Amino acid sequence: MTGEEDMRAAEYVLRLLTPAEEAAFERDMRADAALEGEVAAWVVHFEGLNQFFTPRPPRRAVKAGLMERLFGEKPVVVPLWRRVWVWQGVSLASLALAAGLGFLVLTADQAPPGSVAYVSEIVSEDQSLRLLAVYDPSLGALRINRTAGAAPSGRVLELWAIRGDAAPVSLGVLPAEAGATVPLPEVYRDGAGLILAVSEEPPGGSTSGAPTGAVLAVGEAVGL
Repeated sequence: MTGEEDMRAAEYVLRLLTPAEEAAFERDMRADAALEGEVAAWVVHFEGLNQFFTPRPPRRAVKAGLMERLFGEKPVVVPLWRRVWVWQGVSLASLALAAGLGFLVLTADQAPPGSVAYVSEIVSEDQSLRLLAVYDPSLGALRINRTAGAAPSGRVLELWAIRGDAAPVSLGVLPAEAGATVPLPEVYRDGAGLILAVSEEPPGGSTSGAPTGAVLAVGEAVGL
């Protein structure tokens, strides 16, 4: 990561780039997982600014209706992360989660009626392992991007869903690559009370139906 790329990532998070520069940066980021991680890191870095603001999330239809009434503009398809940041009052950390997952595009006609989107930062206590996850209701799946850390040598990472006092349910072994799309059982798709955890397991994953290795990272689902 060069100093210039690092600066572009910071300027991108702060929305200081021109539209053309922003579009070019997004193209670069789609092809570079390290650049996605840099954006996520800058977003988390700036998260502290949130303490000075009180979120006031308007209904999603407010902006679209206002723009159409004043300027005759029809709603356009925008990335979920940008819609969340500007109109939903979600923290910059949540923006990092969405931004780090490939600029998920989600529109009302793509998602099932009544569906919800949510994000989770699955992170270890020492920050050495960090995964960003966002639920895509149009797929019924979690989009996951590991931005820091990896499985211990000779082991694999397994993803678990936990709700309340129920036993953990395996969502599968994560690939060695940083990115993954993980189908989510319908019971977890509303995100209510959902905890995501990652354990280290032998190759092929746990055979007991429960984590057998150390639970390395945990994150709570946060609705968008």
